[in-house]
Amino acid sequence: MTTQLPTRGRPRTEIMETMEAARDQDVRWRDGKVWSLVFHAGDDVSAVAKDAYMAFFSENGLNPTAFPSLRKFETEVVAMTATLLGGDAETAGNMTSGGTESILMAVKTARDWARTHHPDRQPPEIVLPRSAHPAFDKAAHYFDVKLVKTPVGDDFRADVEAMRAAVSEKTIMLVGSAPSYPQGVVDPIREIAALAGERGLLCHVDACVGGFMLPFVRKLGYSIPDFDFSVPGVTSMSVDLHKYGYAAKGASVILYRTPALRRFQFFVSTDWPGGIYVSPTMAGTRPGGSIAAAWAVMNYLGEERYLQIASEVMRTAVILRDGVNATAGLQIMGHPHMSVMAIGSDVYDVFALGDEMGLRGWHLDRQQFPSTLHLTVNYAHVHMADQFLHDLRESVLTLRRPSLNKVSTSLQVGAVRLASKVLPPSALSRLTSASSKFTGVKGATMPTRSAAMYGMMAELPNRGDVDQLVLDLLDQMTREDG
Repeated sequence: MTTQLPTRGRPRTEIMETMEAARDQDVRWRDGKVWSLVFHAGDDVSAVAKDAYMAFFSENGLNPTAFPSLRKFETEVVAMTATLLGGDAETAGNMTSGGTESILMAVKTARDWARTHHPDRQPPEIVLPRSAHPAFDKAAHYFDVKLVKTPVGDDFRADVEAMRAAVSEKTIMLVGSAPSYPQGVVDPIREIAALAGERGLLCHVDACVGGFMLPFVRKLGYSIPDFDFSVPGVTSMSVDLHKYGYAAKGASVILYRTPALRRFQFFVSTDWPGGIYVSPTMAGTRPGGSIAAAWAVMNYLGEERYLQIASEVMRTAVILRDGVNATAGLQIMGHPHMSVMAIGSDVYDVFALGDEMGLRGWHLDRQQFPSTLHLTVNYAHVHMADQFLHDLRESVLTLRRPSLNKVSTSLQVGAVRLASKVLPPSALSRLTSASSKFTGVKGATMPTRSAAMYGMMAELPNRGDVDQLVLDLLDQMTREDG
């Protein structure tokens, strides 16, 4: 761990060798075994993105008058995205650093819209299904907005009647996902937007994952529920370009049905001695490279190539769905509308299954409520389905055999389950706090098997204890001695 600036600069070759050595510890996404975090459409697409990014490496999107090139790129990226999603000449938007910032902007805009049109709605409330992305929780925390979360149905889609019942005199916006991340299902956006229209509310569609996939999947003939600006009542959408748009990170778009609504997103300060400061999104300085790279990739791929990529991704997704469902004891949860899905089981500990797949080189995200393993299928996986399913079946066979790991995991999870039933909440919280301090011990590392950890965390009844446990882990990982 380097803790201070070197006295003398190091040679470029030595620096790059050190960085490449550090990369050896990263997940090997180029092998097609990582099911999140990275979206890869081929080396040619990456080359276009890199060339465009580096060509505008030094430019700053803070001042569009200084860099009209970036203004052109951003305006055209927003317009192309809006057209793809049923927008028209009135649809307005901006590029952001990612889906979280786009959602932050949607919530901030709704809050400020309500301050003008419904100042009595205090604290302002947003009604959304439990499956909505936690970026909404972050936005509510930052902007003093209250979230009212509603259950999902047996199909994991938003329950519109539950949302209707949750609407109050303080509600300012409804939210739906296209698709929701956990199970990859598209919420009933038409019904949610109709409810918003009836009550004079805003309606945001989080299409960060699906915005650059669902339109092409629909054109390929798959059945996709209505979800975009073609639906009356939808007032804003968030769409990531660095996911299925295959642009360089970080690139997302926040869209509004009208420029008048978007004005509530802007920030301006005119009293600073340094001059007038205005910014459309959270960031001040915005890297010109990500704006330019998004424009370049979208123009390079075009509709024809996006359709071709979507076709191959969906073919792979269908093979994976059918293969998982054909594996005894496993199932795909719900009925995903595109290439995002979750593997569940009523027979096996899916966290232990994830550990076994990890030992075979696969990186799978763990989910809870219910416990599942998550797959986001993209172009990097089109040749990996058979190997994945083979390893999945081998992992299931391993789980069927008795092992010390299974016994240990079962005992640990069972102990937490028993403790949560017999110990008073204060005592359980103290026990959780004490156990979390182990992560701060010098030399302590994250285990190669995580089934016990995830299982125990799922059993803790006080989610505040879980919050503190995760914060302790984050603190350890981001300290110099972590």
